[in-house]
Amino acid sequence: MLIFRSVLLFVLAAVAEIGGAWLVWQGVREHKGLLWIGAGIVALGAYGFVATLQPDANFGRILAAYGGVFVAGSLAWGMVVDKFRPDRYDVIGAVVCLVGVGVIMYAPRG
Repeated sequence: MLIFRSVLLFVLAAVAEIGGAWLVWQGVREHKGLLWIGAGIVALGAYGFVATLQPDANFGRILAAYGGVFVAGSLAWGMVVDKFRPDRYDVIGAVVCLVGVGVIMYAPRG
């Protein structure tokens, strides 16, 4: 149950951070305006709070592991939202990152 909760929190954090960054990008680079930028800032703030809900109390471990989730999540976001097609090296890199997340977060510790 603890691992399920942790994974769910990583997914929520990814949606908030990647979605927030995408909204800011749209507001600035695609000239969609201040509402998009403001929504992005709110989402990015929500990401910061979601990360604090992880069961592990070590900030460095959580953020290091989240880095791998961010890599894979960014590619997935690009596929769904921007119709980006990752190549095999993108996929291999994302898998390596997610294996790293598994080792960092869920390896047995004494």
